[in-house]
Amino acid sequence: MEIRGLQKDLEAFSKLVTQRQEYMKQAPAEPDTVDPINELSRRMHPDRIVLVLKDVFDENETTRTFRFEAAPGGELPYFRAGQYLSLKVSVGDVLITRPYSLSSAPADSLSPDGSGGGVYDVTVRRKDGGFLTDHIWKTWRPGTPVVASGPHGNFYFEPLRDEREIIGIAGGSGITPFRSIIREMAAGGLDMTLTLLYGIVNPGDIIFGEELRKAADVHADRLKVFFVCSEPDDRWSGPAGFITASCIRELAGPVAGKSFFICGPPAMYRFLDGELKDMGIAQKRIRREVFGEYDDPAAEPGFPAETAAKTFSLKVRMGSQVAVIPARGDETVLVSLERAGIGPDSQCRSGECGWCRSLLISGNIHVMPENDGRRAADKKLGFFHPCSSYPLSNLEIQVPLTGAMAQ
Repeated sequence: MEIRGLQKDLEAFSKLVTQRQEYMKQAPAEPDTVDPINELSRRMHPDRIVLVLKDVFDENETTRTFRFEAAPGGELPYFRAGQYLSLKVSVGDVLITRPYSLSSAPADSLSPDGSGGGVYDVTVRRKDGGFLTDHIWKTWRPGTPVVASGPHGNFYFEPLRDEREIIGIAGGSGITPFRSIIREMAAGGLDMTLTLLYGIVNPGDIIFGEELRKAADVHADRLKVFFVCSEPDDRWSGPAGFITASCIRELAGPVAGKSFFICGPPAMYRFLDGELKDMGIAQKRIRREVFGEYDDPAAEPGFPAETAAKTFSLKVRMGSQVAVIPARGDETVLVSLERAGIGPDSQCRSGECGWCRSLLISGNIHVMPENDGRRAADKKLGFFHPCSSYPLSNLEIQVPLTGAMAQ
């Protein structure tokens, strides 16, 4: 915009008003019902998309990458490197929702000719006795349709918020969003540098090892990757132990003026909280990816052990309908709702996105402090997130009419 002075600018504005009136005279009498902005928004942020499994790649003994394409007639929304999908998987009569980071680059979701032939990669580590991962390993084959949310999440580089120099810390399968970020860096899509410290238990745990080493060699001016092994064997020659403050300083250098991106299990977050605090890192420079629900909440510090083995009564109001279902003390309220087939839609399962936000009418809940994403007003007015809350007594709640309840 050119500023030419108060008088000239006012005169120019008066001409704009006249011009606008002329446009209005020439406009058709019937309103234009086409809304291209909202249509673009719907395409970029769909509530649900249908994917079709295209390929499966074994990354190591416990980890696979599942490559999806859009179902016929559909398209893959573009996303920001580091975001996740929330997969909706039916196992028997139970609908399970789990967030998984996209491990492919945003550019992979686009075909070179714009014909919609792009792909999403989702990398999953199999858990011992895992209800969902066992089902995925046994039943997902090329051609399997899978319903997912659109891309979500805040674990991405934002130059208006983050420093240009990033120290990334990954633990186990927490490497997956970093693979997306590194691929996007390699494609020239992110103006940042990354020093990645990848924590593994043993050498066999490494995911994308060869790809990460090659990317660090090719883009040595912007990317450094270090593997840190906590239980090394005789063959290991790299850094060993936990990713402590001294380890971070030794491998990543001075931390002043750098942002931290962290993705891994809850225990790693708690450990790093102390290390980063000792280093004087301000919270505004720390970005943590959500990690979904706890595998064993009763084993987490501060969890009320006296209610973990109990089962409570959960009275659920959904519009004009009312249901009473059981709710175990060691499962989130959302899991109890899903077991009963009346779960509201959910995305992060970590108390962050607020997608399942509900009203607690009566009763008491325990909210995991690390997953307490409630706003201050919600706490005061009694709203809570069922995905991060555990019953401490009989409850009465009101859930939104989304997900299965909206059908």
